[in-house]
Amino acid sequence: MRAIDVHAHPSTEPMEETLAPFRAAMKEYYRVKTPVRSEAEMAGDFRALDVRSILVAVDAETATGAPACTNDYVAGLVQRSPDVYVGGFGSVDPWKGKLAIAEAERCVKELGLMGLKFAPNMQAFYPNDRRFYPLWETISALGVPIQLHTGTTGLGAGMPGGAGIKLDHSRPIPYIDDLAADFPKLTIIACHPSWPFQEEMLAILLHKGNVFYELSGWMPKYFPESLAKEVNGRLQDKCMFGSDYPALDPERWLREFEERYKPEVVRKVFRENAQRILRLDADGRRTGGQ
Repeated sequence: MRAIDVHAHPSTEPMEETLAPFRAAMKEYYRVKTPVRSEAEMAGDFRALDVRSILVAVDAETATGAPACTNDYVAGLVQRSPDVYVGGFGSVDPWKGKLAIAEAERCVKELGLMGLKFAPNMQAFYPNDRRFYPLWETISALGVPIQLHTGTTGLGAGMPGGAGIKLDHSRPIPYIDDLAADFPKLTIIACHPSWPFQEEMLAILLHKGNVFYELSGWMPKYFPESLAKEVNGRLQDKCMFGSDYPALDPERWLREFEERYKPEVVRKVFRENAQRILRLDADGRRTGGQ
């Protein structure tokens, strides 16, 4: 196993429907084609790279009006190709209140998903809003991690008004910092290089022991200088590989990272940190509760 990709999206039709309001702008922003794949083709992409991945569901129905790429669908993908997918992160729309809490519990207890992913900018909420604290309390009690999008996004990029998406929703301080402080038993995985708030995110990672990082969505050669320095130094044990597939090419990401970082850092970011943080064995299999 070359690497564990902790942040990949289905490249199949259900995700296309979820991203439909933003797809045209994303193609221009990333300047790559993301053709719709069959489930078999998608699994084949990861097999060819000797990469095991974690798939991420999306539910931002309240903010976008688009249908969710559902937790049941992602769980099904994982079950149908266990040799490719380590597991999945479910998604709940925090604005759905008690329904979101119930769905978070179902994701873990019934579907066997390994955590929950949130995109505050796409879902239009602030993680430190007290209205959502019952949701965080539930997830913390379940003992599973969450992923939180940070920084800018390709969603709405270049569109008038950014398609209504507000970047402030995904600012690390105070929103993620408050959440980490108020829920010290909750494992928080911040997603993507956090530009233009990179220094805030680095400060949180150095200060909060329950916060970790995955580096998807940006090719390594474009990492801000301060991030590159810390990944190769003080934060080498807290960072994990993620591609944001299919938006970015995992093979190119891995190659660029190998060219720029120390061999021991490459091993940690590609595999070892994910194995420790997410409790996976040497083959990427889950070893038990979080």
